[in-house]
Amino acid sequence: MAFDRIAVVGAGAWGTALASCVARAGRDVTLWARDAAAVAALVATRESPRLPGVRLDPRVAATGALADVAQAQAVLLAVPAQELRVAARAIAPHLGQGVPVVACAKGIERGTRKFMTEIIGEVLPGARPAILSGPSFAIDVARGLPTAVTLACAEDATAAALARALGAPTFRPYHTSDVRGVEIGGAAKNVLAIAAGIVHGRRLGASAAAALVTRGFAELARFGRAYGARPETLTGLSGLGDLVLTCSSPQSRNFSLGVALGEGHAPDARLAEGAFTAAVMTEMARDRNVEMPISVAIAAVLARQLSVDAAIESLLTRPFRAEG
Repeated sequence: MAFDRIAVVGAGAWGTALASCVARAGRDVTLWARDAAAVAALVATRESPRLPGVRLDPRVAATGALADVAQAQAVLLAVPAQELRVAARAIAPHLGQGVPVVACAKGIERGTRKFMTEIIGEVLPGARPAILSGPSFAIDVARGLPTAVTLACAEDATAAALARALGAPTFRPYHTSDVRGVEIGGAAKNVLAIAAGIVHGRRLGASAAAALVTRGFAELARFGRAYGARPETLTGLSGLGDLVLTCSSPQSRNFSLGVALGEGHAPDARLAEGAFTAAVMTEMARDRNVEMPISVAIAAVLARQLSVDAAIESLLTRPFRAEG
């Protein structure tokens, strides 16, 4: 399991950053883009408009032909969570038996309530599903700034081999077999980051921000336990680590969405994964009697069932209780 040839499906900011990162690790990388014009631009300029000023590594070959994915020993699906099923179906005719397919999106599919590796397993039954998640911004990874993430696969040996293949001095994947825990951390933190953004946009102060992150993590942990996540995964990079990053920086689309809502704007939520995940996650929480008041409030705000002020009041007037 050397994984010397890697395909990255999706040439947005995250896919392009991962492609260059993996190439710097010494792998031959194929970067697939759906848009022919985007492929031509990448070939001509060696720069993505999503990552201005960052040149694509010379080992990365940009392509618009899905047949080129067939040569890969592992595939990274760097597309948004709600588009992952479509991408998996597209590569299905070109994928070899037993090839690891790594989801690089953080979310839960609307309608089916399926996690990313479940979609891969359903659409690509011959693949080995895996997930890459953790505190990472595309621009940091593209520039080669120090970043640590988590890579999970049900097979320990595959997870370890993938971590070695993708890892570089400034990009450190820690491996685990707790696939569900990694997926839950990535999905839940996006919803909580919207709440953190609202706190910032409403100028509620640093104390409120700290309380939001702490109580939000309690929600994430309760949800994780209900769905079989390991505690050490939830307190690791893909859980607590990613929550801290995403709840504290305007580089996060989810945090920025929350800031706009807190300032009284009506932003376009389509680029924020948490906007799609909120309703699904709260439905799943209700199914297992998991208390998630912050997430429920965010889902209601996004559905325009509750104003931002009413959501804040609903949280501040909850009964006093023991911490836990």
